[in-house]
Amino acid sequence: MGRVAASFGVKGWFKVLPLSSDPHALIGHPRWYFKASTEGAWSERGIADAREHSGMLVAKIAGIDSREAAQLLRGQQVALSRASLPAPADDEMYVADLVGLRVVNREGVELGSVQDVQESGAHPLLRVVATDARERLIPYVGAIVDGVDRETRTISVDWGAEF
Repeated sequence: MGRVAASFGVKGWFKVLPLSSDPHALIGHPRWYFKASTEGAWSERGIADAREHSGMLVAKIAGIDSREAAQLLRGQQVALSRASLPAPADDEMYVADLVGLRVVNREGVELGSVQDVQESGAHPLLRVVATDARERLIPYVGAIVDGVDRETRTISVDWGAEF
């Protein structure tokens, strides 16, 4: 739902770049989860305060009281527990629900499965890895993604196997 961008001030606050469609989604949740790398484990932290500031969020973790300690969070991913989020509408999905889905093109060729979803600024990119370890970055936009079938756990795309 976000990424720690930098420390903020000298009292342990830090900036968070929101990555969700609702930049305020993190505000008001008392527990956030942090992960330093894609292979790392999530750690739960209590949030003392959070607010919007200049297009970003600034937040303070209970017990972190210095700029240096806050700077150690830089680059970490920020998330909330699934239980604390509202259920998506029938025609919506959380980005995390795309991970693990098979990706099949219009010709019926399986391109692999979604390993993660990366933000590129313009639109999300599905990082799809095939069984032969070939990786593809497929834009998650309506012109390319034909649909997501929750029942079969499949994403249908207009994407050539040679790309």
